[in-house]
Amino acid sequence: MKRRTLDLLFTVGGIALALLLFVLFFVLKDNADFAKSYVKDQLTEQRITFTPSKGLADAEKKSACLVKSAGKPLQSGKQAECYANRYIALHLKEINGGKTYSETSGEARAARAAATEATTKNDPKAADLNASATTLEAKVQTLFRGETLRGLLLTSYGFSVFGERASQAATVALLGGIVLLLASVAGAVHYVKTPRNTTV
Repeated sequence: MKRRTLDLLFTVGGIALALLLFVLFFVLKDNADFAKSYVKDQLTEQRITFTPSKGLADAEKKSACLVKSAGKPLQSGKQAECYANRYIALHLKEINGGKTYSETSGEARAARAAATEATTKNDPKAADLNASATTLEAKVQTLFRGETLRGLLLTSYGFSVFGERASQAATVALLGGIVLLLASVAGAVHYVKTPRNTTV
C-alpha cells in the first residue's frame, strides 16, 4: 500500500472522528448547561435560605457545608444535598427518636386503634390514649413533609450531578476532537510531503 493512501485514509478518518467528537461536545455541553440552569431555577423558586451562622444549633455547626452556606439562598445541587442530608435529616431524627415516616405512621395507626377501642369501652385511659395518638399523627405529618422535601432536594442534587458529568464528558470530547483534528492536519501535511511512489 502506498504511504500517501494510508496518510489520506488516516487524515479523512481523523477529521470525521474529530467532527463527531465536536458534535458530541455541543450536545453534552447543551445538556450540562440545561441541567445546571434548570436545577438553579427550580431551587431558587423554593426560596429556601440556610440558617444564618448565629442561628445554627451546636449539631448544625458540626457540618462544614451548613456553616459555609449559612445565610445564603439554596440555589445549587450541592447546596440541596447539604440541606437535605445535614439539616432536614438531622431534624427528622429528633421528631420520633430517629424513626421514619413509615415506622411512625404504623405506630400512629396502632395508637389510634387503641384510643378508639378505649373510648368505645369507656376506659379511663381513653383521653391519654387519644392525646398520644394525636401527638403521633402530628409527627407523621411532620415526617411526611420533611422526608418529601428531602427526597425532592436529593433528586435535584442527582440531576445536577448528571449535569456535571455531562460537562466533564463534553470537555473530554472537545479535547479529543482537537487532538484528532491536529493529528489529521499533521497527516495531511505528511500526505503532501510524501513522494507518490513511497510504500508502507
